[in-house]
This record gives sequence, structure tokens and C-alpha cells, in this order.
Amino acid sequence: MSEDQVTETAASSSKGRPAKKDAKANFFARIALFIRQVIGELKKVVAPTRKELINYTLVVLVFVAIMMVIVSLLDIGFGTAVSWVFGGIAPGDR
Repeated sequence: MSEDQVTETAASSSKGRPAKKDAKANFFARIALFIRQVIGELKKVVAPTRKELINYTLVVLVFVAIMMVIVSLLDIGFGTAVSWVFGGIAPGDR
């Protein structure tokens, strides 16, 4: 990919920024520039459709449920192993 085909991002854009050799802009000018850049980035955001949002939510819930099972099994396994090694009361003996 050649240099002229590279797309410009907000981070690489120099539009609205003072040149490096120029004096530093005052505090309020820097805040205004920051706010303009934030608004510019927010205009690029695309909200998910209802179907996509439901799908993303289900994926996250399933992932969390699977991770809960894995962590619970590891907790029970390590707890049983520590009780066995140190001679404590096993979780099933209570």
C-alpha cells in the first residue's frame, strides 16, 4: 500500500493543531480543540441495530456464564486439593 492510499485518522490529522515550531496554544484554545476533536470522533460512531445489540448481549452473557463455571470448578478443585494436602476438613465432610 502506497503512502497516498493510507487513510488519515484523528490521531494522525494535523488539521486544527498548531505547528510544532509555533508557540503553544493557550489553555482555552487547547480545550476547544480537544472538544472539536471529540465531537468529530463521535460523529463517526455507528450505533448497533436492535438485532446486533441483542446478539452482543447474549454473547456476553453466555461467555460470563461459561467463565463462572470454569472459575467455580477451579475453586472447588483447588479447595479440595488444599484440604487434602494440609489435612483439613473436605468441603463434602461438613
